[in-house]
Amino acid sequence: MVVNKIKCVVWDLDNTLWSGTLVEGDNVTINKNVVEVIKKLDERGILHSISSKNEYHDAMNKLIEFNVAEYFLFPQINWEPKSTAISTIAKSINIGIDSIAFVDDSMFEREEVKFYFKEVLCIGVDDISQMLVMDGFMPRFITEDSKNRRLLYKEDMVRKHAEEVFQGAKEIFLATLNMVFIITKAKEEDLRRVEELTIRTHQLNSTGTIYSYDELRNMIHSENYLVLIAQLNDKYGSYGKIGICVIEKNSDSWYIRLLLMSCRVASRGVGAVMINFVINLAIQSNVKLFADFVQSERNRIMYITYKFNGFCEVSSTSGKILFEADIREPKSYMDYVIVCDQLNV
Repeated sequence: MVVNKIKCVVWDLDNTLWSGTLVEGDNVTINKNVVEVIKKLDERGILHSISSKNEYHDAMNKLIEFNVAEYFLFPQINWEPKSTAISTIAKSINIGIDSIAFVDDSMFEREEVKFYFKEVLCIGVDDISQMLVMDGFMPRFITEDSKNRRLLYKEDMVRKHAEEVFQGAKEIFLATLNMVFIITKAKEEDLRRVEELTIRTHQLNSTGTIYSYDELRNMIHSENYLVLIAQLNDKYGSYGKIGICVIEKNSDSWYIRLLLMSCRVASRGVGAVMINFVINLAIQSNVKLFADFVQSERNRIMYITYKFNGFCEVSSTSGKILFEADIREPKSYMDYVIVCDQLNV
């Protein structure tokens, strides 16, 4: 079986993270070996959550007591089926079901999840010690962004809460974030993160092409390519490096071979910034601009983004589309984001 790269591990609590059953009054004790696995996976940029049939406050108090509560995003501690919890967690983090692993001591619970989501990697307690060497849990590179991924998501949770309680139009809320979108040429120290993005990002991804570190290194040193990388900051902190654009340059035309943005910024309304930036570059360089697009089950939103920003289909064959941009007029950016061009820095 081919195992996808795991982005989030969902843990059971009773007789999994800790020994004993909390609701039955047991004096539960934390399984230190499991905590060690959680911490090592966290360092690799793999997120963690919880699906447990327990009373929420009782379980959370135990997690706090054991000093592990900080590792878990969007914990689902209730009496709902665990397949429902898995679905909620995937939507909350905005990742595919097929990038989730589920760890539970109960064969029944694992089978229930597997019945509804065959894509989920289900793991029993006897196999926890093997997780650190399973291919799905071993990213090729560990970047600064991956090391900080949990903290980045926690900042996102603060943003989401602020948005939920905000009274007013979404555009007004976005303006309160003081967003700064920084675009630079990719350097060698960026390439591990760029490769990681090509592997991890599926929804806001124009072609699904995965470029290796060596391919990217050749591109950034070639006059025939321009590789752009984007970072987004706001008043809560940095989202990290969240977007890339790979452009093949000819004398009279440019081709966007890959454009992607991290799903973490999908709700921030900045998906079109990179596209419009590249359109303006093409206008300044007096070249035509084309873009490859390969349809998948997940990237419909990227197709809409291209169309919404003035790209027209030139050809279409077996799901592969070639777009051409309308470059008659320069593009402007949304009022709620400052765009910083650092290509010459």
